[in-house]
Amino acid sequence: MLTKEDVIKNISDVMHPAINFSLVKLGIVSDVKVENNTATVMFALPFPNIPILYDLIFSISQPVMDMGLEFKYETRIMSEQEKNDFLKLEAEGWKG
Repeated sequence: MLTKEDVIKNISDVMHPAINFSLVKLGIVSDVKVENNTATVMFALPFPNIPILYDLIFSISQPVMDMGLEFKYETRIMSEQEKNDFLKLEAEGWKG
Protein backbone atom coordinates (compact mmCIF):
# COMPACT_ATOMS: atom_id res chain seq x y z
CA MET A 1 0.00 0.00 0.00
CA LEU A 2 1.40 3.37 -1.03
CA THR A 3 1.79 6.14 1.53
CA LYS A 4 1.90 9.92 1.58
CA GLU A 5 5.69 9.66 1.87
CA ASP A 6 5.87 7.46 -1.25
CA VAL A 7 3.90 10.02 -3.26
CA ILE A 8 5.94 12.98 -1.99
CA LYS A 9 9.17 11.16 -2.80
CA ASN A 10 7.89 10.40 -6.31
CA ILE A 11 6.84 14.01 -7.06
CA SER A 12 9.65 15.79 -5.21
CA ASP A 13 11.65 16.29 -8.41
CA VAL A 14 8.81 17.84 -10.44
CA MET A 15 10.18 21.28 -11.24
CA HIS A 16 8.37 24.58 -11.61
CA PRO A 17 8.60 25.64 -15.27
CA ALA A 18 9.97 29.14 -14.52
CA ILE A 19 11.68 28.70 -11.15
CA ASN A 20 14.67 26.42 -10.61
CA PHE A 21 13.06 24.60 -7.66
CA SER A 22 10.58 21.76 -7.32
CA LEU A 23 6.90 22.37 -6.61
CA VAL A 24 7.38 20.59 -3.28
CA LYS A 25 10.33 22.78 -2.23
CA LEU A 26 8.45 25.93 -3.29
CA GLY A 27 5.54 24.92 -1.07
CA ILE A 28 3.13 24.81 -4.00
CA VAL A 29 2.51 21.16 -3.19
CA SER A 30 1.69 21.67 0.47
CA ASP A 31 0.15 18.34 1.44
CA VAL A 32 -0.74 14.89 0.14
CA LYS A 33 -3.34 12.49 1.46
CA VAL A 34 -3.51 8.87 0.32
CA GLU A 35 -6.75 7.03 0.96
CA ASN A 36 -8.42 4.11 -0.83
CA ASN A 37 -5.92 4.12 -3.73
CA THR A 38 -6.50 7.85 -4.30
CA ALA A 39 -3.92 10.58 -3.76
CA THR A 40 -5.33 14.01 -3.03
CA VAL A 41 -2.71 16.71 -3.54
CA MET A 42 -3.14 20.13 -1.94
CA PHE A 43 -1.80 22.97 -4.06
CA ALA A 44 -1.02 26.17 -2.16
CA LEU A 45 -0.93 29.16 -4.48
CA PRO A 46 0.79 32.46 -3.74
CA PHE A 47 -1.95 34.39 -5.54
CA PRO A 48 -5.42 33.64 -6.92
CA ASN A 49 -5.83 33.02 -10.66
CA ILE A 50 -2.36 31.64 -11.38
CA PRO A 51 -2.26 31.36 -15.20
CA ILE A 52 -0.20 28.14 -15.18
CA LEU A 53 -2.25 26.42 -12.46
CA TYR A 54 -3.46 23.59 -14.69
CA ASP A 55 0.05 23.04 -16.07
CA LEU A 56 1.31 22.65 -12.50
CA ILE A 57 -1.54 20.27 -11.63
CA PHE A 58 -0.90 18.18 -14.75
CA SER A 59 2.84 17.99 -14.01
CA ILE A 60 2.03 16.43 -10.62
CA SER A 61 -0.91 14.28 -11.76
CA GLN A 62 1.14 12.24 -14.24
CA PRO A 63 3.71 10.81 -11.78
CA VAL A 64 0.94 10.17 -9.23
CA MET A 65 -1.15 8.24 -11.76
CA ASP A 66 1.98 6.41 -12.94
CA MET A 67 2.14 5.01 -9.38
CA GLY A 68 -1.24 3.40 -9.99
CA LEU A 69 -3.15 5.89 -7.85
CA GLU A 70 -6.17 7.94 -8.76
CA PHE A 71 -5.42 11.66 -8.64
CA LYS A 72 -7.48 14.39 -7.04
CA TYR A 73 -6.47 17.88 -6.05
CA GLU A 74 -7.52 20.82 -3.97
CA THR A 75 -6.26 24.39 -4.02
CA ARG A 76 -5.86 27.08 -1.41
CA ILE A 77 -4.10 30.42 -1.10
CA MET A 78 -0.78 30.44 0.77
CA SER A 79 -0.52 32.04 4.19
CA GLU A 80 1.57 35.21 4.40
CA GLN A 81 4.53 33.20 5.75
CA GLU A 82 4.23 30.59 3.00
CA LYS A 83 3.99 33.34 0.38
CA ASN A 84 7.08 35.11 1.78
CA ASP A 85 9.03 31.82 1.70
CA PHE A 86 7.83 31.19 -1.88
CA LEU A 87 8.78 34.70 -3.05
CA LYS A 88 12.26 34.35 -1.56
CA LEU A 89 12.83 31.06 -3.40
CA GLU A 90 11.29 32.51 -6.56
CA ALA A 91 13.82 35.37 -6.48
CA GLU A 92 16.69 32.91 -5.95
CA GLY A 93 15.63 30.45 -8.62
CA TRP A 94 13.97 32.57 -11.31
CA LYS A 95 15.02 31.33 -14.75
CA GLY A 96 13.80 34.56 -16.43
